[in-house]
Amino acid sequence: QPEQVTMEDCLGRTASLEELHHEVESLFLREFGCKPDSVVYAPGRVNIIGEHTDYNDGFVLPMALPLVTMMAGKRIESNVVNVVTGGKDVTTRLTPGSPKDICVSFPVPDPKQERRDGAQRIPDVEWANYVKGVLVNYKRLCGAFNSAIVSTVPLGGGLSSSAALEVATYTLLEQLFPIDHPVTPVEKALACQEAEHVYANVPCGIMDQFVSVMATENHLLCIDCESMRVTQVPFQNPHVVVLITNSNVRHNLGSSEYPVRRQQCEAASKAMGKRSLRLCTLEDLEAAGIEDETIKRRAHHVISENARVQQAIESLKTTDYYRLGALMNESHASLREDFAVSCPEIDLLVDIAQRQPGVYGSRITGGGFGGCTVTLVKRSHVDDLMKAIYDGYASPERRPTFYVCNASGGAAVFNTGT
Repeated sequence: QPEQVTMEDCLGRTASLEELHHEVESLFLREFGCKPDSVVYAPGRVNIIGEHTDYNDGFVLPMALPLVTMMAGKRIESNVVNVVTGGKDVTTRLTPGSPKDICVSFPVPDPKQERRDGAQRIPDVEWANYVKGVLVNYKRLCGAFNSAIVSTVPLGGGLSSSAALEVATYTLLEQLFPIDHPVTPVEKALACQEAEHVYANVPCGIMDQFVSVMATENHLLCIDCESMRVTQVPFQNPHVVVLITNSNVRHNLGSSEYPVRRQQCEAASKAMGKRSLRLCTLEDLEAAGIEDETIKRRAHHVISENARVQQAIESLKTTDYYRLGALMNESHASLREDFAVSCPEIDLLVDIAQRQPGVYGSRITGGGFGGCTVTLVKRSHVDDLMKAIYDGYASPERRPTFYVCNASGGAAVFNTGT
């Protein structure tokens, strides 16, 4: 019989950059017998609004989180890359359930050969393929190195643990193998996206990598996924916070339904004679006479969600959090009804949150079929909100995990004392 979950069990594990630095340096020393030359980190993200719009050339409005993946590294004289991951109380294990540090070694990849013969994935250790994929897509040939990884980004919760690992890897390579002509932030993000496409077989949009690379503290990042232009949107109020609630539920539909949603969106834009749903209006949708009701509803979500992102930015200009919250609520209803990517556990979390005092709005975030909700709430009410969710959701079989967050900065080199 599972033990009863307590409220304290549900508070997400976080750590300061200094704590993570101590842990990753200790792990590196334990595994390789010396200190690293460089330490870098990259954040996970939560999307405030703009879901399933990025691969339709639309708009998204994510923020970087204080939850990060940190990597330490040192060049070595060899032809092998050695990467170790571990974790203690504050960090997430990249290999769930493993009580020990896990070290993976693979030959330094030859990008030309990998592109000619196809990606040579590392069997049985999925996270290592993200690292290798970035090496293949880095803008110069890399040599051998040792590396250690620790992370506070939860796995499988829709908070972009994969993008955080990719961007941290690229940032480490920039330190270990500098490029004569530094790449732009967009090029860096696209290289990481390509790594995920090819080495993880995930046809993701550009949002996750863009925000992990380009976020600035106290700002949301509006990304125009067609032009790839980014706009920093101020988001700082000491009386307002973002609560992320991880349902700790992941339905297997997610991996199979994601490409189906993409295909349905492409079918809808084709039926309207447009390159993407970004270029379509609700009037276009009605005039097209699409007979397949499912495809029509998928398009309705994307077109209306793009409009909601634009309205959200306008609401932030006047710090109208009530309007922003209402848009988040509308987004969840659309994702539940039109795009059909929610699930009963997520709907319960959102319903509880939306009924609590001090809550502006709440919705599912991420790809769907489980994962996390994002809630905009008054700081003065966040403890009561977590208690209400705990009371209404937690059971011996499941528990929520809470993270109270403000908008954080993007990938960076860790410097002691900063």
